[in-house]
Amino acid sequence: MGNIHPTAIIAEGARIAASATIGPYATVGAQVVLDEGVQIGAHAVLDGITHLAEGVQILPFASVGLPPQDLKYKGEPTRVEIGPRTVVREHATVHRGSITGEGVTRLGADCLIMCVAHVGHDCVLADRVILANNVMLGGHVHIGDTVFVGGGTAIHQSVRIGRHAVIGGMSGVERDVIPFGSCMGNRARLIGLNLIGLKRRGFGREAINALRAAYRGLFLGRGTFEARMALVAQDQGAQAQVAEILSFIGEPSRRGLMRAGRQVDESEAEAA
Repeated sequence: MGNIHPTAIIAEGARIAASATIGPYATVGAQVVLDEGVQIGAHAVLDGITHLAEGVQILPFASVGLPPQDLKYKGEPTRVEIGPRTVVREHATVHRGSITGEGVTRLGADCLIMCVAHVGHDCVLADRVILANNVMLGGHVHIGDTVFVGGGTAIHQSVRIGRHAVIGGMSGVERDVIPFGSCMGNRARLIGLNLIGLKRRGFGREAINALRAAYRGLFLGRGTFEARMALVAQDQGAQAQVAEILSFIGEPSRRGLMRAGRQVDESEAEAA
């Protein structure tokens, strides 16, 4: 095929669309499926039960679908799925699922996985997620739509990141991050809301004001967290984005919820 470099190694059984391109010295395993317009760069390695949707780009020296870094894994038929137009940059790694999870590592549409980032086994990334250079995701991490993770950040196994959140670079994330939240640090703590991202993505003044009030009520007020959560549900819970945060908090979690970096008294919270 004219789109496959003669030095590429393609195992018998691989399913490659006519418009896919494969660069020099790339390796494609027998159970790999490449849809239309997929581009595989030089020296990239694709293995295992791996499906790349239309327009995915895998750049040089990246590897996708190799076995998980899990000592319990014994070659079971787990897989990787990557959604349309997602880009995996140089030297990044995306490992296939394990038997301790759902058996699949899944990246959504229009994601960008920058150089040397690592997506561990059983991770699930929704659409438009950006992992900057050297980000490390432990196994079973779930990340919602339109999340940005800054360079050099490490996210602990089984952490959940709500949609539209932003994680500052060089952070160590051990707890779940609420939707629309902003956090940073080692170990990371909430520092507020992703206000710049919300404005860029067209969230209106009413939604942003409701989120601010909910954030103050949940993380900057007095009393038990349960009492504060009940009060926020009563006062702002009908607003869609606030309801999303409350639902996220109420879902099962293996890591617990990330809290704000410090608590303040009521007068300071009111002025925030």
